[in-house]
Parts: sequence; C-alpha cells; structure tokens
Amino acid sequence: MITVGLTGGIACGKSTVAARLAEAGVPVLDLDRVSREVVAPGTDGLAEIARRWPAVVRDGALDRKALGALVVADPAARRELEAITHPRIWAAMEAWLAAQTAPAVVVEAALMVETGSWRRYDKLLVVTCAPDIQRRRLAAREGYDADTVEKWLAAQLPLAEKERLASAVIRNDGGPEQLAEAIQKAWAELTGAATPESR
Repeated sequence: MITVGLTGGIACGKSTVAARLAEAGVPVLDLDRVSREVVAPGTDGLAEIARRWPAVVRDGALDRKALGALVVADPAARRELEAITHPRIWAAMEAWLAAQTAPAVVVEAALMVETGSWRRYDKLLVVTCAPDIQRRRLAAREGYDADTVEKWLAAQLPLAEKERLASAVIRNDGGPEQLAEAIQKAWAELTGAATPESR
C-alpha cells in the first residue's frame, strides 16, 4: 500500500483536492478532523489543554479561534500544543492505516511539512497556488484583514519550500476542470495508476 501525504499552503485548495480524491474512491484521512476529535469535549486531550491554557476552554469545549490566535503568534505555545495533540493524532492515524486495504491511501494535514510529519508517508503531494490568489482566498474565506492574513502565512513555510520536498505538485490557480486534470496527472505520477473513478 502506498501512503500519500497531502498538504499545501493555507487556502490553496488542499481540502478540495482531498474531497475530489475521496469522491473518486481513494481512502482519505483528514488529520485536521482527527486533531479536532482528540480535543473534543470530554477527551483527555481537551483536559490537558484546559490545564495549560484555561482561557481557551469555555463551557467544556475548545474555543478554536482563541487557541489559534494564541499559537499563531507564539511558536513555543504551538510546540506545547503539538506535544499534547500529536501523539493522540498519530495513534488514531496508525489505527486507520492498519484497517485499509486499498493500493494507495491519502492522509491530509495542513502543517505536514512544518512539523516534519511528511516523512511518515511514502509520497508527498503538495497543493499550491499563486501567492496573490492565496491571499485573496484566505481573506474571503475567513474574513481576515490584510495583517491577519500575513500572520497566518508567516506561520507556515513558504510554498516554494513545500514544493521542493514534494513527490508531485498540484497548482490550483484555475477552475474546476483544470484542477481535475491536475489531480489525475499528479495521482498517476504518485501511484502509476489512474484514480478509481477514471478507470
């Protein structure tokens, strides 16, 4: 089984690519979803966060926006958060991988390159787009002002560094048809096969 790590710059379309692959029949695990599950109400992950940063837990639930604002501006806090969440995320991922039988699977995560976790996978697929498009999409999606957009971009590695490590790159600058073609091409590069839907 080939394991493909899927990542990209914020607002470049990583989740859209993951959804397209899943629709085509490729098993996809969203580690960002798993990261929410391991700090859901009642979990020991949330309890540990509450002990470290009481202000980001309200009414028994994580205030993700407050936590995001805290860690985006403080690399040390981000590392502390990762020490709490990552072991739980990796355990969930290993259980998921052990249950898979497909010839190739995808694990999707936002900060795969930044955390070094891209090395866990056989191949790395990176979704990028032009920087001006990335800024415009991020501002529109989250309602961020220009300063906040720049803070979020600064918290990630430059797209060029991610592309340099990639086994395949999908440029998501165009419309849905161009993206579909780019996905098919990248998947063939990674696995030597078409996605299930196109066979």
